[in-house]
Amino acid sequence: MDLLEATSTAQTPASFLSDAGKIFATFDERTQDSGNVSFGVEAQGHRFFVKTAGLPTNSAPLSHEARVAWLRNATRLSAALHDPALCQLKNVIESPHGPMLVYEWVAGELIGVPRARREDPASAFVRFKRLPLSELLAALGEVFRVHAALCARGWIACDFYDGAMMYDFAHRKIKLMDLDLYRAGPFLNDMGRMFGSTRFMAPEEFVKGAQIDSATTVFTMGRCIDVFLTDRIEQDGSSELGSLIRVAERACREERETRWPSMNEFLSEWQRAVALTARAV
Repeated sequence: MDLLEATSTAQTPASFLSDAGKIFATFDERTQDSGNVSFGVEAQGHRFFVKTAGLPTNSAPLSHEARVAWLRNATRLSAALHDPALCQLKNVIESPHGPMLVYEWVAGELIGVPRARREDPASAFVRFKRLPLSELLAALGEVFRVHAALCARGWIACDFYDGAMMYDFAHRKIKLMDLDLYRAGPFLNDMGRMFGSTRFMAPEEFVKGAQIDSATTVFTMGRCIDVFLTDRIEQDGSSELGSLIRVAERACREERETRWPSMNEFLSEWQRAVALTARAV
């Protein structure tokens, strides 16, 4: 059974993966609350991350049917944009429990951590914030570049936060993962309070019937600047970062029509501000 060639199986995901290789990690309700179950699998001399919708009997917090739908959505997003900063989808295998998404295994650490660890100097979150400035700006620039490309293809960020970012501190590379809830847009908020972290969410993501579009993604990207750079300015008194904060301030305006008009314009202004910062420090 080859993880990269199989297209379907009558086995459950755990049984199939055990036969196909060695499961060295399991990510279930102990590490996530979506109901999905994922596996680290070593097979054919390579490591893979395999994501499944979990058990059909588990309906919390989403139904199994909904989780399957989001996994299928993730395959469409992967087909829409092949980018080195995105975790690469290698194969999809149909099983009795829904699709198994076979991704490359990515080295690195999840930047998002529980609230209680956001002040812990040993956490990936704090270490990421304390990277050398040029390295931190380069990583955030990759996040913004990918989202500009996704918006150009009609995809709107939903449920994006630091828990969707992995950073390889040794090789200075960032990867974005778990973008299953991104949607083709624009669309209307059909939930009220949408999925996501309040630290990164736009006002319209709390209002049922509000329009969700590229202006929402612009807001979320602006919050990335605030989350990872504001403390640095306050602690270090780095006035050179002011131009970057001004990009965030406009991105995060409550009035949607006064934000940056598009992710492309946001990205251009970010890049201009980074260049100004580089000359100043």
